[in-house]
Amino acid sequence: MPHPLNTPLGRFGIDTTHEGADRCVASIPVAGLTNPCTGEATVAPLAMLVDHIGGVVNHLRRGTGEWTVSSELAVEFAPGAAEAIAAAPDVPVVGVARPFGQKSGTALALCDLSVQDVVVATATVRSFYIAAPADLVTWPDAASGSRPGNRLADLMAVEIAETGSAGSALTQNDDPVLNNAVGAVHGGVSSTGLELVGAAALHRAAGAAFHTASLRVNFLRPFHGGGEAHYAARALHAGRGSGVAEATAVGADGRTALLARLTGYR
Repeated sequence: MPHPLNTPLGRFGIDTTHEGADRCVASIPVAGLTNPCTGEATVAPLAMLVDHIGGVVNHLRRGTGEWTVSSELAVEFAPGAAEAIAAAPDVPVVGVARPFGQKSGTALALCDLSVQDVVVATATVRSFYIAAPADLVTWPDAASGSRPGNRLADLMAVEIAETGSAGSALTQNDDPVLNNAVGAVHGGVSSTGLELVGAAALHRAAGAAFHTASLRVNFLRPFHGGGEAHYAARALHAGRGSGVAEATAVGADGRTALLARLTGYR
């Protein structure tokens, strides 16, 4: 089931083929997308797929009067993931999420992502349960709108920001299409932004590209675009073989909304 273009999932071309509390299956086209900070091919949009399928599995396990809020997202990328995606440019990445362990005040989903028969990533999404909000934004069911272009920067409504240091930054413009049901930037979009600036910070510090091996995100509060909203990262270590970067997403109000740590290898 393709999603309307005026939703976050439709904007990124996600196609959901199964939704249930026991399993969620969906795909996303990734080949050809590049990091706006470096111009290099990127695996960052896989975080969009992970947030969707893992979040659905956790959400559909909710009880009466409950709602889910994502609290953690972690992706482990297989060596050669970017190459496997590039080798099959017309084949989307398929993700399958299943519940892991029992539901309590939180729930955990385990995800596997692959291109054809090649596994490119494994991931987890942890959610916690809150009372269902009184006001929710209803996503449109009918197809409408259009994509703003094919570049990842256009899909995300981000622009390169000057940092004047060894870090990297992207501003997150206000685009209602990118918002979730509570009116904040979709967690997959913001996680993608964190990977982009984290990878760029390592590239800038070392003068060469690193292959992202892992991305770990903590969601602290709702992230709203516009105003002071941006993603920023700095390299904590950029050695001959490996590197580690720390990234943050700062909301329109100037408060840190997400934290992330990215590890990469040459």
